[in-house]
Amino acid sequence: MNPTDIKSILEAVEKGKLSVADALGRLRSLPFEDLSFAHVDHHRQLRCGFAEVIFCPGKSSQQICEIFERLLAGRGNVLATRAEPEVYEAIFSRFPRAEYNEVAKTITLIQEPPAEPIGRVAIVSAGTSDIPVAEEARETARIMGSALETIYDVGVAGLHRLLAHCPQLQQANVVVVVAGMEGALPSVVGGLVSVPVIAVPTSIGYGASFAGVAPLLTMLNSCASGVSVVNIDNGFAGGYMAGLINRLAVQGGPAKQQTDTNSSDQRQT
Repeated sequence: MNPTDIKSILEAVEKGKLSVADALGRLRSLPFEDLSFAHVDHHRQLRCGFAEVIFCPGKSSQQICEIFERLLAGRGNVLATRAEPEVYEAIFSRFPRAEYNEVAKTITLIQEPPAEPIGRVAIVSAGTSDIPVAEEARETARIMGSALETIYDVGVAGLHRLLAHCPQLQQANVVVVVAGMEGALPSVVGGLVSVPVIAVPTSIGYGASFAGVAPLLTMLNSCASGVSVVNIDNGFAGGYMAGLINRLAVQGGPAKQQTDTNSSDQRQT
């Protein structure tokens, strides 16, 4: 359930088109719904700007399907991450509109597409091997309504490849940089743009990369001031943060939104 749904219910009660009892029935699942094995958070979109996301590992296909169904009933868009093909098959058998990105291992079902994607998020990968994590970031930012540009395989071993894309990078509201090995690429990008850079270390690399710890430490020690870092292989977190930053850049931030809402209320009075 999103803010528009809540507003519609309250307006219907105010106009006498909906009884208080019926309104309570529609709001009964707020703030969460108890499925015994999971408490589905229907209030998250109201609090955080996007609905709860399903993290698939450790859950059975049946559990994932039930959570997926309940999130759909809340009329929002649904995203599931780290989904194996057999999970998608179970989802697809019940919800044929669901889409699977085999590279990112994400399942998405968009019920309320935005009028058009907003702003611009650039997703950059150092190597082709980093693309699965980059694709997870892309799918996450996409379902949050962001316009996207992907720039893959432009690592520091061939820096001219990255420099050729400087105009696109400098036009973005936020850049997600996904890199393994030594993890130097986010610092380079951070020195080229005036917007936030979200660094995503990956577990790609040889033994001394310590399954992503080496690039993680490199990124945490970045000398570029605009770089922040999420966890190893966590493309979802990078994409989610990028989606939030992009939305605020386009809409003007929470303070402006509150001012606009107050102004709208005053005009209606």
